[in-house]
Amino acid sequence: MRVLITGAAGFLGSHLCDRLLKEGHEVIGMDNFITGNAENLGHLSGHPSFSFIRHDVANFIFVPGKIDAVMHFASPASPNPASPFGYTNLPIQTMKAGALGTHNTLGVARAHNARYLLASTSEIYGDPLEHPQKESYWGHCDPIGVRSVYDEAKRFAEALTMAYHRAHGINTRIVRIFNTYGPRMRLDDGRVVPNFIQQALRNEPLTIYGDGAQTRSFCFVEDLVEGIYRLLMSDYHEPVNIGNPVETSILDFAKTIINVLGSQSEITFKMEKRLGDDPQRRRPDISRANQVLAWNPTIALADGIRRTAPYFKSKLGL
Repeated sequence: MRVLITGAAGFLGSHLCDRLLKEGHEVIGMDNFITGNAENLGHLSGHPSFSFIRHDVANFIFVPGKIDAVMHFASPASPNPASPFGYTNLPIQTMKAGALGTHNTLGVARAHNARYLLASTSEIYGDPLEHPQKESYWGHCDPIGVRSVYDEAKRFAEALTMAYHRAHGINTRIVRIFNTYGPRMRLDDGRVVPNFIQQALRNEPLTIYGDGAQTRSFCFVEDLVEGIYRLLMSDYHEPVNIGNPVETSILDFAKTIINVLGSQSEITFKMEKRLGDDPQRRRPDISRANQVLAWNPTIALADGIRRTAPYFKSKLGL
């Protein structure tokens, strides 16, 4: 296939480029570098099956030649207000990527009669009242809170994707991505994984906001990409959760990183108010992914951290 991947210079997008090329497909990467990193695609320079277009998906998209699949991954994704790449600092761009970007990429898929895959998120569940979260859960979101620029953009994107599927017969798929980590995460992203790994590698205190009882379910990027690729190659149109169902408290996560990396770091707590409606618990129900895609994550947290650390060491010069 000839595949267009938006957000190709991002953490997930760049790994998807690698996987599609490995499978023998031709890839056209697209990014405007607001949050993407050109270094993530540097190793693909000169690849005979890879080309790149610098473009903002909020504007009309034209790609010459036949397109067989469109994967829309362009969006700021970090909730951290301390990060210049966080969506609370890029609110309009985030809404445009989710709304106009989805509209424009669906237009490409319609023009080429191509299959379409939307990158959605577990954030559409908000601070969930259902645990673990199934795809049938409608969510518990604040539509005007500080996080809403991301949450509501993705919820709208899902609705628009299904509207194109129903009205125009577009061959669509929706993946709801849960917390993912691995090489190529931005060091200045501001989220818990890059923060903790950097602190541990430098033997600095690991900073937990709150009491550490809040939970996440961390999925290694290789597992996630496997699930997304299987979804792309499937004929399933309803949303599918892709994430690791092993739930871990932030405190236990900090302890695991210290142990795995052999760090001398201690753990400190900052009892600051959470960002808006930051969810207290997050864990995917992946029954649908099991049944439809025969997918399960296979990489344990400790192993994933070991495989992520060398990237951070190289970037930190350690």
